[in-house]
Amino acid sequence: MSRYLTGAGFAALSLLWMAGAASAGPIESACLQSKRTAASRALCSCIQQVADITLGGNDQRLAATFFKDPDKAQQVHMSQSQKDDAFWTRYITFGQQAQMACSG
Repeated sequence: MSRYLTGAGFAALSLLWMAGAASAGPIESACLQSKRTAASRALCSCIQQVADITLGGNDQRLAATFFKDPDKAQQVHMSQSQKDDAFWTRYITFGQQAQMACSG
């Protein structure tokens, strides 16, 4: 019986891990696909967790594009639109929170 419970517990944990890996958010996916040497599954996952708390879905998708095209971040930052200004404020907060939570 003990072996059965241990096996069942391991199977449940494996399923949870696979479900988490399969449902990576847009920032985690972009981070993992980036060519940055510091990008690791643990770091990218941490950054995504902070993004889930601080950014909405549209903001996450926009921020994810910055990994592939850093110039786009500059364009958004320099934009004169109120929408981009509001996003940039949220993005700065996200960056600060991610740095505090994920650097170690």
